[in-house]
Amino acid sequence: MMTLPRRFPLLIAVLACGLFGLGIATVMSLPGRPLTQASLVGGPFSLTADDGRIVTDADFKGHPFLVFFGYTRCPDVCPTSLFEISQVLKAMGADTKVKVLFVTVDPGRDTPKEMKEYLSAFDPHIIGLSGTDSQTKAIERAYRVYAKQVPGQNGEYTMDHTAIVYLMDKEGRFVSAFNLDRPAKAAAAELEKYL
Repeated sequence: MMTLPRRFPLLIAVLACGLFGLGIATVMSLPGRPLTQASLVGGPFSLTADDGRIVTDADFKGHPFLVFFGYTRCPDVCPTSLFEISQVLKAMGADTKVKVLFVTVDPGRDTPKEMKEYLSAFDPHIIGLSGTDSQTKAIERAYRVYAKQVPGQNGEYTMDHTAIVYLMDKEGRFVSAFNLDRPAKAAAAELEKYL
């Protein structure tokens, strides 16, 4: 009677996992389903803008746009990033076609009115977007955003959240994370390449 080496089951398991992964990659790379990082970020959404109108991803096609997730009670990263984005937009000039979407991860508190008031301190090209819990979760999933409520004192809370600025091209496809850690003119020059 022939005995199998002790490592044989491990070898079979590794081989099976490899074949499964190869199969998934093959299916994902079929025509119409390219396997790219860009295809994994972004997608359709429908939210309420800070002026009360309903907007969708289709409203921003034709021009590059930035997407940033945060909330109006954010103590540090949100106002800092929005200020830096405002500096980039200022460097591009008042007639820039670039839009910036500031999407709240705190829909329970950030109404369109709250968003409008908060964003009045920043560049007018920044549009505040809010929605229902399900709409918010849907866009968070589409952009691979992490957001979690962190309890505080007396019923208050903060939000832990992804702080990436997403650069989307004219077709609404993800290009890359947009680097704000450089002079505003350099960041503006990069954005202008996508106009």
